[in-house]
Amino acid sequence: MTSTAISPVGSDSASPSTFRQLSGLLRIGMGLLLLASIITQITDQLWNDAFVATEYFGYFTIQSSLMNVVVLLVGGSLALRRSTDSQLLTGVRMSVLTYAVVTGVVYNALLRNVVSDGFIGVGWPNEVLHVWAPIFIALDWILSPGRPALAWKRLGVALIYPLAWVTYAVVRGTLTGFYTYPFLEPAQPGGYVTVIFYVLGIATFITGLAAAAIAASRLRPQVLTTEPVA
Repeated sequence: MTSTAISPVGSDSASPSTFRQLSGLLRIGMGLLLLASIITQITDQLWNDAFVATEYFGYFTIQSSLMNVVVLLVGGSLALRRSTDSQLLTGVRMSVLTYAVVTGVVYNALLRNVVSDGFIGVGWPNEVLHVWAPIFIALDWILSPGRPALAWKRLGVALIYPLAWVTYAVVRGTLTGFYTYPFLEPAQPGGYVTVIFYVLGIATFITGLAAAAIAASRLRPQVLTTEPVA
């Protein structure tokens, strides 16, 4: 009789399955596509003398997409070599997952039909950033093997960056008059009350997404683990 050893999460003693390696290649591909989208937008704006670095890199979409580029490339590379993701990587993936989904939902629900009074460049990078990347990242969380269960204490971590970003965006807008998104501008009907309403709504949505992601990892962990999960 032979026995099969179960490696703990974070161990790289077990070889990754073919499906996990495929998911790793897909992560790398999406990471490179996201990076190409950002580079294309910057190049297009530079070519048309419309690039303002402090404005472009102030957008939540761009900052969170750059985070996802790093996470997808790192996560994809590890998936090619290891059978499981670490708790740290999985926690970061959970956070950037919520940012990607919020980016897609907010853009398509509130901003898609807003007419821009600024430069309008090549269209496909915008669709990658706001549609295809969020869909891929959500499916990657649900379907890709090698994801351990997450502890509930990681729930609040997902809110640290969005709260810091919205504070920066509102303060910068107050000082410069440039608001990255219309719903942050107090000149709209309702003033700061409306701004607070939108911010609280999005924060609640992010919290709900993070809770759903953690619950999914605990109800259906995709690896067997010996690590305690609080």
